[in-house]
Amino acid sequence: MLNRRHFAAAMVALIAFPTFATAQSAMPSANQIERRLDAAPARKLRRDQRVTVREFKNRPELRRMAPSIDIQSINFAFGSAEVPDSQYGKVENIATALERMLRRRPGTKVLIEGHTDAVGSYESNQILSERRAASMKRTLVREFGIPARALETVGYGEEFLLVQTQAENWQNRRVTLRRIDDFLR
Repeated sequence: MLNRRHFAAAMVALIAFPTFATAQSAMPSANQIERRLDAAPARKLRRDQRVTVREFKNRPELRRMAPSIDIQSINFAFGSAEVPDSQYGKVENIATALERMLRRRPGTKVLIEGHTDAVGSYESNQILSERRAASMKRTLVREFGIPARALETVGYGEEFLLVQTQAENWQNRRVTLRRIDDFLR
């Protein structure tokens, strides 16, 4: 039950942290996700320059060329890789965008990148980021019927922070979707 004290605390939080409240709720729509991932790559590769999925994951210069979108609004709890049931409405936007793309371009391949903040050891963050990417793929496949063949996963741990800080920061706990089929052999 919402009493005056809870209401006042919520209002203070919204005033004190407006960017947090706004960013946490700013899930891109299925149309926005689809447009971002459907965009042309920053640079086209010739056929002889194309790489394997494994090579792509290890080449930051290729990653930067691929169409992508950061999904910061999926609320991974600190230290957790599970996509909570409460976030399935947000994941549904991703699934809808992927379904549309796969209907138009059956060969679409999307890399799900897991990320963490910089709290904890490098090794534990690497493992956690891999688990986050795998958890997102599992949810898309099992709950929303996205074909597993269309999704690859990788974890980058704390390697590509959005907010450069060693402190806990929710913006760094995210997944990035990156369309990679234009780069693969």
